[in-house]
Amino acid sequence: MMKWERLLSRGRFGEKPGFIPTQAARSEFEVDYDRIIFSAPFRNLQDKTQVFPLPEQAFVHTRLTHSLEVSSVGRSLGKAAGEYLLEKYPNLKKTELSASEIGGIVAAAALTHDIGNPPFGHAGEEAISDFFKFHPKGRAWEKHLRPEQWVDLCNFEGNAQGFRMLVSKQNGLKLTYATLAAFTKYPRPSFISHRDIARRSQKKFGFFINQLSDFEQLTDFLGIEKSSEECWFRHPLAFLVEAADDICYSIIDLEDGCTMGLVSFEETVALLKPILGNKFNPKKLENRTQSQNLGALRALTIGVLIQETVEAFAQYEESMCKGHFDKALTDVIPSAKALQEISELSIRKIYRSQVVLEKEAAGFQVLEGLLEVFGQALYHKFYAPELFSGQDKSILRLLPEDFPLKGWGAEVNPYPLLRQLIDFIAGMTDKYALNLYRRVKGISFPGV
Repeated sequence: MMKWERLLSRGRFGEKPGFIPTQAARSEFEVDYDRIIFSAPFRNLQDKTQVFPLPEQAFVHTRLTHSLEVSSVGRSLGKAAGEYLLEKYPNLKKTELSASEIGGIVAAAALTHDIGNPPFGHAGEEAISDFFKFHPKGRAWEKHLRPEQWVDLCNFEGNAQGFRMLVSKQNGLKLTYATLAAFTKYPRPSFISHRDIARRSQKKFGFFINQLSDFEQLTDFLGIEKSSEECWFRHPLAFLVEAADDICYSIIDLEDGCTMGLVSFEETVALLKPILGNKFNPKKLENRTQSQNLGALRALTIGVLIQETVEAFAQYEESMCKGHFDKALTDVIPSAKALQEISELSIRKIYRSQVVLEKEAAGFQVLEGLLEVFGQALYHKFYAPELFSGQDKSILRLLPEDFPLKGWGAEVNPYPLLRQLIDFIAGMTDKYALNLYRRVKGISFPGV
């Protein structure tokens, strides 16, 4: 059984054992939060798709505003859960942890939950995967790679990309082990012999194969146990990070859909009423604008869902520590059915709306096009030098200055090279990716 004393450790990834913090004015988890806020990858989320790619309306959420909101809900969940844990486990008081610090772990992990997402949201993830699965220029790399590496490339996963960014030796933020573990919803690699479909934590994967040793370091430090030979249990606070995300995208995507005119106000109210119960008062909707009413209903609804989620966490916390509970908390709360109905309507009317599908289709073209030109240039330079052209040379000059362009060749495994290329493209904002695509394809010219 996993122990909270270890799970809530203030130890920091990348620091030597016994490291003593020097900034006593802030908790270690507040330091995590601040490092994330001021990082370039987090800042780039301001121009990455949440639901509506390249939104022109200021009120529509981006990945940045979504992440801030998820973090806010996560802090509330974590603090309430912390109060429960400190009361249940008196030994935790010896660690001098406060409920606010436990809330800080969830807040920081929630803040990073989308940090590895590429341009154009989930369509971007599929576009990167499809390039290696189906495109001739992508499939050319397969013969140079090991099977587990090829599986990584053919199944791009934003969660794993996020973990890679957070533990990177070059640009890693040196977050605490607790925050990194709470971030990791899917504690397994992509290439496994068997996936237990009953376990929510095995639905996707949480780290690429070359981050396996980093993840093992994390689990050894925190005492997180294995669920099988190739997979681990979740850190219990990861359930709260997931719940914060589920709550926000369910309710706020619905609000955006209503604001965009894809869902009527009456439909929205009807979907929220079962969650609100006796908190719903139609008289309070009178003499206010639709926007004001949406904001008030959203706040009330999220408040109810936070309370229900904290109660579910308290009910299943011990089972989480034993690795027995492995479901989404929002699937076991009283409002689970109402959330499912919201999800079904959102898929039908929002996520598959014309405006979303058209821009997602454009996103596929953009990312495939960028991977094609940069991937081909790298392949020609190192693995088919007889084809290396002046155009290839020009394309490679557009890569970042610190891109590793030495040491590769026909006898060298190119997996790290391809990971760097994907880092470059996945780290782009939507607009930057679109503009660069237009330039490398000759569709537009700088300054024109």
